[in-house]
Amino acid sequence: MSDSQIGIIDLLFQAGPVVLFVLVVLLLFSVGSWAIILYKFGAVRSSMNESKAFLDCFFESGSADRIFSESEKFRNGSLSKVFRAAYIENRAVAASPGAVDDRLRIARAVKREANLEAKRLSSLVPFLATVGNTAPFIGLFGTVWGIMSAFQNIGLVQSASLAVVAPGISEALVATAAGLAAAIPAVMGYNYFSQQIGIIERDLEEFAPEFVAVCLHNQS
Repeated sequence: MSDSQIGIIDLLFQAGPVVLFVLVVLLLFSVGSWAIILYKFGAVRSSMNESKAFLDCFFESGSADRIFSESEKFRNGSLSKVFRAAYIENRAVAASPGAVDDRLRIARAVKREANLEAKRLSSLVPFLATVGNTAPFIGLFGTVWGIMSAFQNIGLVQSASLAVVAPGISEALVATAAGLAAAIPAVMGYNYFSQQIGIIERDLEEFAPEFVAVCLHNQS
């Protein structure tokens, strides 16, 4: 292990309780952010890939019954989930016709499922924004506290030599670095997922009328 690594570890062990608390909070934020990033990356990527495959099937198949049968293969796709909701509502409409306009009932089912899917995809993503916004300030708090401790040591020792000042300043800078290390991946992840989820939501809005039309055509 290098001297620099040993020095950083020594700083962590010698840090005051407030700075240690700040570092633990930032560590938890960082671990939580990376867990969400990995989980949401797989979920969003799966949704987009299966939605794309479902659309190929949707435009190749002629009947809603066949599309519904094929949609079993794409259960993670957002578009396939919305179509399945439209198809199931269409079957309910056929069983009890005349209560409400058929198109309106199916459109409501599509909108309801699309909203649920958007909420599912967006879940946990706001935590990344929270980490990105708060982690630098938490690190800054640890930095300010570390500098205050350094000045207190100067007053107690009555010396401003490098040996007295350096440990406190280094401890403070570690808190700053930890805050940035937690915030940067969280902000990047939040921006990426916001963009990808926005694409999925636009697809849901664009193809919702297509799903309603196919189901009504199948009913007739």
